[in-house]
Parts: sequence; C-alpha cells; structure tokens
Amino acid sequence: MSRPSPSARLSFPLIDLTPLSASSPTPTALSTLSTKFSTAFSTTGFAYLTNAPLSLDHGDILALAHHFFSLPHSEKMSAAKKTFRMENPNTYRGYFPAQAGSDNLKEGLEIGPKKSLPQTLDVTAKFNLVEQNVWPESFASSRERAEVLHEELQSLSSQVLSLLALALGKDASHFEPYLENSISTLRLLHYPTIIRHLLQQELCCTPHTDSGILTLLHQDETGGLEILSTDGQWVPAPYVPGSIVVNVGDLMSKVSGGKFRATHHRVRSSPGKSRYSVAFFFEPGAECLVNNLDDDKEPSVLYGSHVLEKMIGWVEFQDLGKKRSCLEDG
Repeated sequence: MSRPSPSARLSFPLIDLTPLSASSPTPTALSTLSTKFSTAFSTTGFAYLTNAPLSLDHGDILALAHHFFSLPHSEKMSAAKKTFRMENPNTYRGYFPAQAGSDNLKEGLEIGPKKSLPQTLDVTAKFNLVEQNVWPESFASSRERAEVLHEELQSLSSQVLSLLALALGKDASHFEPYLENSISTLRLLHYPTIIRHLLQQELCCTPHTDSGILTLLHQDETGGLEILSTDGQWVPAPYVPGSIVVNVGDLMSKVSGGKFRATHHRVRSSPGKSRYSVAFFFEPGAECLVNNLDDDKEPSVLYGSHVLEKMIGWVEFQDLGKKRSCLEDG
C-alpha cells in the first residue's frame, strides 16, 4: 500500500466565509467566494473553510462525538441499525459499531433531518432512506445541539451550493429543487485505537468518493485524512484549528460535467490514538433526478438509487451483525 509522498505537494486553499455572516452579502463578496470555490473544486476538489456562520464552535461540535462514544456499548446499541441489532426497526439512521477485521474501522451515529420526510421510494427496500432519527435516552442532553448543527450545516451547504450555481453560469437559486426533502446526514464518528492484533492495519477508512453534493468535515488534531492528488500521490490534509474541510461529492461532479472533482480520500490509522470527527453529507432528496448541466443526452441518475448502490460497499450497511464488535463492553 502506497504511503503519502513527502515530496507530494497539493494546495488546499483556505476560504474565509466571513461574508456569509452578513445579513445581505454584497454581490462582489459573493462573486469572489464563488470564484474561490470554483477554483478549489476544479483542481483539488477539497478546501478548508474558516469563520463559518455556525452557533457551535469547533470544540462544541467535536464534544458531541465525544459524548456519544463515551456511552456504554449497550446504550449505543439501543440505537443500532437493524443490521447490527435485529430487533431494532431502523435500517438507515442510528448507530453502527466498529467491525473487527475491517479496513473501515470506525463506529458512528447517523443523524438525518429533524422533520419527517415523505416515504416516496420502494417501501420494501432493505434500507429506508427517509426514516426518522433514533436516539439513546442517555444522549438526550446533546440531542438538541446535534439537531441544531444539522440544520445550520444544511443552511451553510445550501449557501455554498448557490455559489457553485453562479460558478456554473446559473442563477443562484438553480439547485433549490434538488433540496426538496433533502436526506442530508450528520455523522458522528470515532476511529478507535487499533487493538493489539490489528496493529499492522494501515487504514481505518478505505479510499472512496462521497455520494452527495458536498461533505463538510470537522476533524480533530489526530490527523490521518489523506487526499489522492492528480498524479496519484496520497497527500495529508492536516488539522487546521477551527476549520471545516469541504469536498465535492459524486453528485456535484456529475452536475458540473466533471468540472468539479469528486476526489478519492481515505483515513490512515494513527497507532495508539483515537480519532474523532463530525461529517455532514449534504444530499438532495431521494427522488431527485440528477442531470449533467452541459449534456442533456447523458442519462439522469435518481439520487436514492445511486446511494443504495454505493451502500453495497459500505461496512456500516453490510450484514456483519453476527460478528463481534471490537468495542463491546468487557
């Protein structure tokens, strides 16, 4: 497995979002931001965001993950997906435990919109993309903050999407229909310390692209996130205090006709350290038909079907429930 090259160089620009905190950002400020996003997403597909208009600071956001993953395993499992606890009805939202022996060694809590979404897809499907959230009772003190964070990141992502519409020569409101009944996911993540018999494990999250429009990531100081450069080198995306890492998903790449890059990335294990992060996957509605703006002959993609297809390769949705979690109590 190739390690990051010390000589590899890849620019991850810093984009200051201060103008978005204004009640009425000036056209000049919005145009400047639009150009910065276009440049970043056309080259690396990644950027760092600073001064985001959020009510929770970086520490508050990571504290949500620390709180949830400090709960006893039995309490986390009370909100586990059906894949991992057969008596639970939830299939898409909720908790997934870390699976021993997997190169995706992480546990997580997946949180969708607070509001109820209409059931528009096949009700017999194995996974219900529009189901309600599930919460352990012992997480009640953090639930409201998690719901607020989801709403604020949805709003911020929508603002960025309007800037991308401008960069693609469209009206700022062009993508608003995409967001009807959006199924965006807030995911609290914990990459546990590698246990003794897995010390040779190099990755705790294998190379992949994200399925949606954008991903906004709060990461801690542990590091480990790596981005695949255009020349095939794995380049670290180090922690920048107070920043959000943003990257393009498959959907935005398709819509832009490939102008914006959905870049492969992975997480390398950090021996002797746990890693915490909070990722927001900005997604359209499950029924959204995604089209290439520059080629009306290219087949449309139904977003819900696209997600279900990608889930085949995601450990957190595979039938590994009979395997013992590496984090079980005792």
